[in-house]
Amino acid sequence: MVDPKYPGGGHATEGAVDSLLPEGVDPARARLLFVHAHPDDEAINTACATSHYSALGATTVLLTMTHGERGEVIPPALRHLEVGQPGCPDTDGTALGLYRVAELAAAAAAVGLTDRFYAGEPPAVDPSVGFANGAGRYVDSGMSWGPDGYARPAADVSPAALTAAAPEEAAAHVAAAIRALQPHAVVSYADDGGYGHPDHVATHRATMRAVELAATAADATDEPWDVPLTWGIESEVDPEDRRPQAALHGDLAVKRAAMGAHATQIVLAADPSDPSYTMSNGVPQRINTTETFRLLRRSR
Repeated sequence: MVDPKYPGGGHATEGAVDSLLPEGVDPARARLLFVHAHPDDEAINTACATSHYSALGATTVLLTMTHGERGEVIPPALRHLEVGQPGCPDTDGTALGLYRVAELAAAAAAVGLTDRFYAGEPPAVDPSVGFANGAGRYVDSGMSWGPDGYARPAADVSPAALTAAAPEEAAAHVAAAIRALQPHAVVSYADDGGYGHPDHVATHRATMRAVELAATAADATDEPWDVPLTWGIESEVDPEDRRPQAALHGDLAVKRAAMGAHATQIVLAADPSDPSYTMSNGVPQRINTTETFRLLRRSR
């Protein structure tokens, strides 16, 4: 991506809780679903929260909406995987997406994820809805900056892109995963998608609608599930935000391992005690080991 991923949170406001779970739920028996747009988002934004609950014995599950096909590749030896670069074997990012599957697998192992899948893979698929794009999945929309200063999909966005999908269609597939997993907490982006990436915004909208849809049965064979708590990743802490806040603290080594697995997208400092990193734009950033979230929805 051209713009840096947002680090999320950074400090807890007064009264922040240290749990993403409903009161009284044993973490060892809990189920959490993290919904992200691309591989590496889960490492940058929720590695601390995920590893925290994995270590406590919770069932931690990741749903990734695309394979990150339009990412900008940093290592010169792999630059040919980036769409538009010399030697790239395709124009839709298929090769890069396949490569990033392995990166995501390594990141998932670093944080102890119980399970992971992409939209279009069971249980994140509603066969009665399907995919109007005919691809059976969603692809990365890419990103560009519009003249108004806001992020938008790439100029050559694919018809199979997440942002090209009908919102109700994408939500149906996320809802299918929610009904199957019955999570005590769902975690995704806030409404601004962090720094405004269109796939992040689309994922937020699909997730929030999916939480509503999952509370009712899709058909006679489905059991509805009303998610107790739905959280949004906090990009910048706003002390004036009165919604309940949660803050999860993690280990730098674990988060570095998760982020370092995404070597096509992230460059870590050589010193393992150094929390700095860069992405494709080369702007230094700091790994955040305090991840904060705002409550977006509580079941009635």
